[in-house]
Amino acid sequence: MREDKIREAKDEMKRKANEIDKNKIVKNRGDNYKGGFGPLRSTGSGIIENSFNDTSISSTSSGAGLGLSSDVDSFSTKSKARPTSAATAPPKGLGMTLGKSKRTNQFLESLKAEGEVILEDVRPTPGKSQAAAPPPTNPVTLTVEEKLNITLKRDGGVSNFDVQGTLSLQILNEEDAHVQVQVQTGDNQGVLFKTHPNMNKELFANENILGLRDPNRPFPTGQSSDAGVGLLRWRMQSTDEKMVPLTINCWPSSSGNQTYVNIEYEASSMFDLQNVVISVPLPALREAPSVNQIDGEWRYDSRNSVLEWSVILIDNSNRSGSLEFVVPQADSSAFFPIAVCFMSTHTFSSVKVTNIIPVKGGNPPKFSQRTQLITENYQVV
Repeated sequence: MREDKIREAKDEMKRKANEIDKNKIVKNRGDNYKGGFGPLRSTGSGIIENSFNDTSISSTSSGAGLGLSSDVDSFSTKSKARPTSAATAPPKGLGMTLGKSKRTNQFLESLKAEGEVILEDVRPTPGKSQAAAPPPTNPVTLTVEEKLNITLKRDGGVSNFDVQGTLSLQILNEEDAHVQVQVQTGDNQGVLFKTHPNMNKELFANENILGLRDPNRPFPTGQSSDAGVGLLRWRMQSTDEKMVPLTINCWPSSSGNQTYVNIEYEASSMFDLQNVVISVPLPALREAPSVNQIDGEWRYDSRNSVLEWSVILIDNSNRSGSLEFVVPQADSSAFFPIAVCFMSTHTFSSVKVTNIIPVKGGNPPKFSQRTQLITENYQVV
């Protein structure tokens, strides 16, 4: 009877462990780490949750007309964080709840002692602000994406400004593969376009239509989300600071044995920015910095000694914002380089697909369009 009870207890523990692992898998599938901003890294058993909204522009066409609608996708970023002994509670609603109870930890430790393999949380490292593309639902999907590589000088000015964009096409079914794509470009004279070698260059130059050189040849088809075919590329470079969508000013100043750091952002009126994260490196600290004032939310990544300042949305209501925090005395160079990530549903090129043209006649297939601007490498040095 004792052995039966032990066996039943082990079976129950395994069942609960499987449920925990399944829940983690479901949560990890639901989490989106590009979008919004990169996942927040730290150690310990706390979980900080921030919800961000990414609005993408979708258009569908069937025959005569073109209808526009807005699709709103919700993204959630979750990670573990250990509150330091003297950490200040983050202002303005940055919630923190315990991710594992003491009983759950004991339960998992007992399973490990029995020789069971327990899957721990695996979090990707923070990186680009790109959001995972949802699976296609329409026969034809077009994606307009621009990536920003910008280096700003701490005292003002632009060291590097490079925008690279692509227009890709994804077709699900072979019967919809004989098409051409009518596009509209903006009036930005600094954007240089280049079509795929298999495209009819004269057709694009004269009519802004992307079609294959051989009209009898169909486009490739595929079901996977990364099966898109690149049709058009473009690039823009500039030294004009007015073209920068978000500038950061950092002013460290020492007083006694403390350093006061004042940071402000100023956003251009060209774009509304989503899931903005400004990551400020800090000198090695024994405890979290003291934040005196902030427009937005903050958290302290103790493992990497970084203060992460996040603003869910920057629009006409908050084109500028500021942050002030205090740390023990440090050299001003300790707070650079500052890394920035964000995304937007507007682009520098203003490339937009206006129509799908069937080469062999008939009604055009329905299509959806996704547009996004993301940061690939955005720093203040």
